[in-house]
Amino acid sequence: MGTDEKSLVKRRRELPKVLRNIPNDILIQSWWIASLVLHRDDKNWVVPFLFWLAVMIRLITFYIYIGGLMIIPRFLWRNTISRIVNLIPEGFRIILGAIFVTIVIVVGAMASFEFEDNTRANRAVSLFGLAVILLVLWATSRSRKMINWQTIIMGMLLQFLLALFVLRTSFGFNIVTWISYMARSVLSFATSGLVFVTDRSASSLPWLFISVVPPIILFGGIAQLLIYWDIVLWFVNKATIIFHWALQISGVEAIAVITSPFLGITQAAMLIRPFLPHITRGELHQIMCSGLASIGSNMLITYIGISVNAQALISSCVMSIPASIVVSKLRYPEEEDPLTARCIAVDERNDGVNAIQAFANGVWLALKVAGVVIAMLLSVISLVAIIDALLTWWGSYINLFPNTPLTLELIMSYLLYPVAFLLGIPRNGDLLKVSRLISTKIVKSEFLAFQTLQTDSLYSSLSNRSRLIATYALTGFGNFGWLGAQVGLLMQMVPERSADIANVAVSAFISGVVSTLLSGCMAGLLVTDQKAGVFAGGVVNGTIPG
Repeated sequence: MGTDEKSLVKRRRELPKVLRNIPNDILIQSWWIASLVLHRDDKNWVVPFLFWLAVMIRLITFYIYIGGLMIIPRFLWRNTISRIVNLIPEGFRIILGAIFVTIVIVVGAMASFEFEDNTRANRAVSLFGLAVILLVLWATSRSRKMINWQTIIMGMLLQFLLALFVLRTSFGFNIVTWISYMARSVLSFATSGLVFVTDRSASSLPWLFISVVPPIILFGGIAQLLIYWDIVLWFVNKATIIFHWALQISGVEAIAVITSPFLGITQAAMLIRPFLPHITRGELHQIMCSGLASIGSNMLITYIGISVNAQALISSCVMSIPASIVVSKLRYPEEEDPLTARCIAVDERNDGVNAIQAFANGVWLALKVAGVVIAMLLSVISLVAIIDALLTWWGSYINLFPNTPLTLELIMSYLLYPVAFLLGIPRNGDLLKVSRLISTKIVKSEFLAFQTLQTDSLYSSLSNRSRLIATYALTGFGNFGWLGAQVGLLMQMVPERSADIANVAVSAFISGVVSTLLSGCMAGLLVTDQKAGVFAGGVVNGTIPG
């Protein structure tokens, strides 16, 4: 009996479940009809319709075999695209693919008109910087012979197309904005619990503890429920099919990479917790890299609140998805056989006898993880302060930098000077300023770097292009504090993998930082309006509409 026949028999055996879902179907139908009637004169019926459509498709496809619907698409693919690709000798496919993607990126970057300092010469520098970053990653790769070039080529093409979609169309930008808003809204409900256990003024305190710990604890319970109900398993299964076909990455990697920009570094790891004991070192590197390459939605609104370019913030988060894949798979190629590369081979149901216990287990784990995150942030940042104090003391005795204390941040700002040039920053005095911002982000935090960019008078004279590229380069958790927090939370969740986590941590940290630089180069190529912070109908006055 074939796989399709077995699936059909299994679904027929589940017929009683169909009967149990009839009340659910009646409820969703009634809700949708009522919303359609009440909002027939405005566009507020669109979201209920999409929700109704998603639920109905899921109900139908869960109980009715629809594999036959894919016969025609598979036939067309195998007899058109697949045949054309097979005509090309296998040894030349990667070369031709790389040439095609290079031509697409170059033409897309140079086709738009010049204005202000967004000249084709500056774009050429960004393009050169893009090539240098990829070359350095290849040269320093853990195993160059194991690099999967399909992943790299398709990842670069995907980043370019995503950048075009988000940066040059209001439709694309508004879609990403809405997804970010919904993710942030879910996490913001933790404020209700915070107000209950403290008071109403606590939610307005500008403390990292307030903005980080409650969402972690809330999402820990939610994530465990999603795991218990096999929803995470379902998404990983679907992501495995799509992303392994397109990018040759596993389902666990796909879920982590997609959710990190919207949920954040901690919540994304919690979502895939059942798979963490079984993942390869390459997958672990990818998960850590993607977490450090973007910011979560709960932090996004904080930066928008201090007037950071909203379009750049949101688009950078989306562009970090393929960027982190490219960088991680160049720096640390997959050398093992992931369990979720082609199918789900992990069955983890040690999460409670029912939903109540699962939720309680998730909250308890999240509480421990939140404590580790705060402790690691505090200790790592304090350690950096000790190192800075020692450097300042040492430099003061030889009059090194007499007007400026010798610190890690200062040293790194000069080391990053060539990097600022490769990003496409204009050579008008902005190079050292931008390199200092990137240094601040790496050594201290991205929040302090954004705050400096927006409030320090030294940066008021930055050109529009420099400010825009700097925003992309700063949008990520790639700093010493969050590296310590990420290592701590993963070790708390999977203590048996502590050695592997420590071994890949530094490489993942560098890869996460480089991923944001890659997005900065891409922005330098494609952004057409350097002054714009929003599209019409998008982010307005620092708020994200629902």
